[in-house]
Amino acid sequence: MELVIFARFHARSGQQQQVASALAAIVSPTRSEYGCLGIQAFRSLQDDRQFFVHSRWRDEAAFDLHATLPHTVQFIERVTTAIDHPLDVQRAATLTGGPS
Repeated sequence: MELVIFARFHARSGQQQQVASALAAIVSPTRSEYGCLGIQAFRSLQDDRQFFVHSRWRDEAAFDLHATLPHTVQFIERVTTAIDHPLDVQRAATLTGGPS
């Protein structure tokens, strides 16, 4: 079953560029991973410190492998020092059975 990931990152004051750079650096290598069906990073229009990632995975095993890869581990190390909350990653499934 396809897995959908929603991740939220709220930058500490003055750390917006650190979070934006970390997100920009992770998207391309993640897109080339086997099992990644798509990934996009977003910045809120209402709060310039708020960022989001939406990704789609073939299954949970593909995402679990992604979490162990060096570029992902480096991303987590880099971004956790720049956000003002615990890491917020939510696993979800579509209600309708697939993208529209």
